[in-house]
Amino acid sequence: METVYVVINLAVLLMVVGLLVYMQKKHFSFSKRVFTGLGLGIVLGAVLQMVYGAESEVLSQTGAWYDIVGRGYVSLLMMIVVPLVMVSIIQSIINLEKSSDLGKMSAWIIGILVGTAMIAAVVGIGSAGLFNLNADQIDAGQAENDRGQMLESTLSDVENMSTPEKIQSFIPSNIFLDMTQQRPTSVIAIVIFSIIVGIAVLGLRRKNPEQAEVFTKIVNSFYAVVMRIVTLILRLTPYGILALIANMAATTDIAGIVELGKFVIASYVALIAMFIIHLVLVGLFGLNPMTYLKKVMPVLGFAFSSRSSAGTIPLNIQAQRNSLGVDSGIANMSASFGATIGQNGCAGIYPAMLAVMIAPSVGIDPFTPGFLIKLVLIVGISSFGVAGVGGGATFAALIVLSSMGLPVALAGLLISIEALIDMGRTALNVNDAMLTGTLTSRILKKLNLKTYNDKTAIQQDISA
Repeated sequence: METVYVVINLAVLLMVVGLLVYMQKKHFSFSKRVFTGLGLGIVLGAVLQMVYGAESEVLSQTGAWYDIVGRGYVSLLMMIVVPLVMVSIIQSIINLEKSSDLGKMSAWIIGILVGTAMIAAVVGIGSAGLFNLNADQIDAGQAENDRGQMLESTLSDVENMSTPEKIQSFIPSNIFLDMTQQRPTSVIAIVIFSIIVGIAVLGLRRKNPEQAEVFTKIVNSFYAVVMRIVTLILRLTPYGILALIANMAATTDIAGIVELGKFVIASYVALIAMFIIHLVLVGLFGLNPMTYLKKVMPVLGFAFSSRSSAGTIPLNIQAQRNSLGVDSGIANMSASFGATIGQNGCAGIYPAMLAVMIAPSVGIDPFTPGFLIKLVLIVGISSFGVAGVGGGATFAALIVLSSMGLPVALAGLLISIEALIDMGRTALNVNDAMLTGTLTSRILKKLNLKTYNDKTAIQQDISA
């Protein structure tokens, strides 16, 4: 009988997919199809949980089939990340007018990413104080205790790696290993390797222009093919989001959300506040915030449902270049670095809120100037260094809490709502990468204002 129910659930998914296909044939915009998939996915997932229950075997089997569409789409995006980053950055450097532009570009990108992470820490502190968050208010069950023990065991791995070792881990020693993305710093290593190749071509162009020209033609050909692959994969975005969000909604722990509702609300208040700050920064640089918002929303919708900053890199780059008018080289670097450095949600807001929440449990007043200044500085440093241990909110929290002398095990209290909060954190992380690319292009006077202000340039070529 379970098999029959699973087949029915699959049939429902196919019906919704059919609706999205119909919308595409009727030339509905990419944004409308993405958010239709997101909305229908939430409804479908909620209905499945109400009918079968979050822990049912039927729902487990249904989720496995839905993952073919959802996680399969994420896998396709991850597949194209390495060739996209490599070819795009090499091509961008080859086309630079001055090699000195590379240094300026990198400095602004990293500076904005880390700077906004420190601002995010202040926002997280404010939200934690506003809602009076305290770890003593949360009851720990078996799952929370197990999670806490796991965090403590993981801490030893983090503490054993010094800052110089983290930085050293960025440097590629085996580029073919990094192409398999087996290391936490693989994306950054690929970026560094690609930069070296691009600089080498610039040098070759001065000494042997004919060979440099041949290599440039090959790179441009590969770039055209890779971007076409990206376009083909991104056409699947509405279907991927539909399946991802349906599974998320179907398996969300409603009881856990109710119990930890105050932390969930406080987290999203902080995330929304930081998102508004991003829009304010856009306005301060003479750009229309609402135009920016409309153009990034499809990307944020996918980031929200997939919870994968790395998986969003192709969509991120495509949107920056084609929708926001960001310089190609800046778009590639900001999206790549933004997936592991300066993450406003995971490395900024989250660890800062945890620190403020946990401090009273060990007799520390978290709102003394000394504690706050130290916390913001540590968040800024760790938002760069966390890339050396794999990125993500867990490692960021471990680094910040241990550096502040706070018990890391208490972070395990939030396990039941981790997925729900992580959706918003990932969307903010990705938005920060896109903001960084936009502002850097604006500062270096490489932003195509005609494309930015073109209201029709919202992923318009994906269906082409």
